[in-house]
Amino acid sequence: MSKSRSRGSRGDGGSWSEAEKAAVWRKGDIIAGHDPRIWRSDKCGSKIKWDQYGTLGIYGWEIDHIKPVSRGGGDELSNLQPLHWSNNRSKGDDYPHWRCAS
Repeated sequence: MSKSRSRGSRGDGGSWSEAEKAAVWRKGDIIAGHDPRIWRSDKCGSKIKWDQYGTLGIYGWEIDHIKPVSRGGGDELSNLQPLHWSNNRSKGDDYPHWRCAS
């Protein structure tokens, strides 16, 4: 029997550590004129805010597996990216042909 995963969780369904979360955050794009400890943008250009991790708010974001776990992707940093929650929902498991929500 396989364990179901929550969105934004590790491949095994567990939670990300603060160190892992920070490492993925640093992969987000820096926004000129904004504090990079607080603000970044994802690959789609959507603004995300550090303290909005795991929320569905306007600046909410999640840790995304670039190559989905369901397609063999792992939890290594090279396969992770910060993604606005709406872009993550739009992406789903449609790898490698996905589009941004906005």
